[in-house]
Amino acid sequence: MRAKLLDRWTREFLALHADATVLHLGCGLDSRVQRIDPGPGVRWFDVDQPQVIELREQVYPARSGYRTIAASVTDPAWLAEVPCDQPVLVVAEGLTMYLSAREGLLLLRRLAGHFPRGEMAFDAFSRWGVRLMSLSPALRRTGCTLDWGIEDARDLEREVPGLRLLSTVSALDMAEPADLAHAERGFRWRQTAFGKLPVVRRMVHVDRYSFG
Repeated sequence: MRAKLLDRWTREFLALHADATVLHLGCGLDSRVQRIDPGPGVRWFDVDQPQVIELREQVYPARSGYRTIAASVTDPAWLAEVPCDQPVLVVAEGLTMYLSAREGLLLLRRLAGHFPRGEMAFDAFSRWGVRLMSLSPALRRTGCTLDWGIEDARDLEREVPGLRLLSTVSALDMAEPADLAHAERGFRWRQTAFGKLPVVRRMVHVDRYSFG
């Protein structure tokens, strides 16, 4: 459901900007560029750690207008490889919570400063969400740690010059009616029950911003 929401926002942006740049940060093995299938005026960059990009290039075929960048998203050097002459959409899925607040804010400021205008779309956990998810046995087995919690999507408007919140969607509201129609009854019950608890509604949210 999160992927579908970010895909929809990506299509909406590209429908308005036929000539644009898309940055998919922490792309992993996500197939977003194949799902979106952008037009010839779009330059698409998938960014992730070198070992991830190496595997990715074994899985997915090359395509026109598309390239990968093997680097940590927190390394400021890689951004010099990306032209800044077109509107940009920055998409990050399942990334922000693994950064420290300092790393995350520096990254957003760097992006907003490099490109003349564009949008950013990413999911985030609240501070309570970070604490709760850090207790997950599956996550702990990976050795990963969660750090950055964003309590209110509007907080970033104060932290990143020029950033303006366009939309924020709770994880409990991401599902479209067609999605829920195919979901098990227990899932639909949990969505309704948890939706009545403000602290749970804020635990995971997907946010869309403009800048420039």
